[in-house]
Amino acid sequence: MSKYLLNKFLYTVDRDPALVERYRSEPHDMVAWWESTMANAVLNSHGGEASTWLSFTDEERAALADHDHCKLFELGAHPFLTLTLFIAMFERDNTEPLEYQKAYGARMAHFSMPYPDIAT
Repeated sequence: MSKYLLNKFLYTVDRDPALVERYRSEPHDMVAWWESTMANAVLNSHGGEASTWLSFTDEERAALADHDHCKLFELGAHPFLTLTLFIAMFERDNTEPLEYQKAYGARMAHFSMPYPDIAT
């Protein structure tokens, strides 16, 4: 399990509008593509730099592909990263102000302190 890789996925996808749309419309394919092409890329470096060992667990891959922000939080993903990305993907489907954010929070209400560790 790598909290770093989960957060890297959320961070990099959220900063690219084309990836946001692809993650919204074809999440399983998008997660597989990102893992095979971008997971080992060194951020903010030239294209030749990459590591070789990073990959998602099956549980992480499923949580990402299912857009399951509660499971991602359990696995150590930072809730701010899931919230900002998921707002970009799903807020447009709602009609009331803050409707998505309230639903996001309601789904997280079952967590009590101490919260899962989100430190990377």
